[in-house]
Amino acid sequence: MEAADYERWYETPPGRWIGAREAALIAAALAPRPGESLLDVGCGTGYFTRTLAPAITGQVTGVDLNADWIRYARGRDPVPGRYLVADARALPFADRAFDLVVSVTALCFIPDQRAALAELLRVGRRRFALGLLHRHSLLWWQQGRGGGRGGYAGAHWHTRPEVRALLRGLPIADLRLYSAIQFPGGGRCARWLEASPAGALPTGAFLLAAGDILRTGSSLP
Repeated sequence: MEAADYERWYETPPGRWIGAREAALIAAALAPRPGESLLDVGCGTGYFTRTLAPAITGQVTGVDLNADWIRYARGRDPVPGRYLVADARALPFADRAFDLVVSVTALCFIPDQRAALAELLRVGRRRFALGLLHRHSLLWWQQGRGGGRGGYAGAHWHTRPEVRALLRGLPIADLRLYSAIQFPGGGRCARWLEASPAGALPTGAFLLAAGDILRTGSSLP
């Protein structure tokens, strides 16, 4: 998929609603403090980097392995030095360089997920948020089966037990799992249902894992 096509989806009515809903969930989970910095790992076109930036008063940086998408991100958000080409499995930053670290669905396309997670947590200092595609969701039935279609082709869809197992032994605490976007159509009915008790079901297409980052040596049992 081309960067412009990916970004164009966020400009459609369902894309605007879904993007805003997911960004709000991420921001609430991170609970940024004044002056804190943020790293967006696997930022792609920079959609979430740009969307989360207003809630962050410190430095905001996005990294992605795809140089073409980083060039596109710079064109949409020309803040000097905000976007860098980097591999999520070997981030070019010192330990604990950022207060907050986030990654939205990038892990779904990285074969060595554990290595990427270890790097993400290495450069984080206080809190992390990890957005994933949820295997137990209506969207998986629509777009994820048989290897996935369109932008979902080749994606890994996570389950809640899998996320807990993936994070086990890493330096985190107070792990919390959320889900949103129960009905991914984005129409009036989908939005109404998302705001109703049905929206609290653990079957949303967007699975968010968030928690505190510990100093090296401590870990989630």
